[in-house]
Amino acid sequence: MVTSKNGVGNGRNRLLAALSPTDFSLLAPNLKDISLTQGDVLQEAGEAIKHVYFPQFGMISLLTVMQNGSAVETATVGREGAAGAMSGLGSRIAPHRSVSQIEGIASRIAAARFEAAVNGSASIKDLIVRYSDGLMMMIHQSAGCNALHTLETRLCRWLLQTRDRNDSNRLSLTQEFLSQMLGVRRTTLTLIARDLQAAGLIRYRRGNIEIMDRNGLEAKACECYAVIRRRSEEVFSQTNA
Repeated sequence: MVTSKNGVGNGRNRLLAALSPTDFSLLAPNLKDISLTQGDVLQEAGEAIKHVYFPQFGMISLLTVMQNGSAVETATVGREGAAGAMSGLGSRIAPHRSVSQIEGIASRIAAARFEAAVNGSASIKDLIVRYSDGLMMMIHQSAGCNALHTLETRLCRWLLQTRDRNDSNRLSLTQEFLSQMLGVRRTTLTLIARDLQAAGLIRYRRGNIEIMDRNGLEAKACECYAVIRRRSEEVFSQTNA
């Protein structure tokens, strides 16, 4: 359960929930809840950042895009964070494409309004700086993970991260979409998924993946899962200190 300082309840965005009532009031009038549909492009790389998205449910992928149009996921944002939060620190141009990975709900605020709130509160700025530092660590960790770890361990890590963000063992994901996120061919991903299913770790049926053995999946995941999870929690442990 999320510990809220401002009345934001269970299942809500943890960054917003960590704010004091006074700080939250700087954002609240300009926040609007919107639906997220899988595959929606919320922000294109190289374009001006127009909005900041605080997922309440669902998950957003941050993708590095190449000139030929190919892309690979370098970080994910769930209810522990925000997409576009660096705009509050003065960043104007998006360094990555933001895509809704799993359908859900997000609170959205105009980037200009968000920057004004951050500049108006030292505690909001401190929280966003710590979150942005953690997100940058995740991006660096993912870069190393994509280069050095096997697809099987990366897939296990990815499924666990997605499960943590949604509090559900059932994930609505097609192998086509998942192969795009991991930057691999669908046929290769299919073989790995079959191995995990044969081992009793997951079950895959027509666009749905169900985690059957979380402990077994965690044992197979690369070290990046624990590293990223620990760093994410450090953002909020400092907030609550």
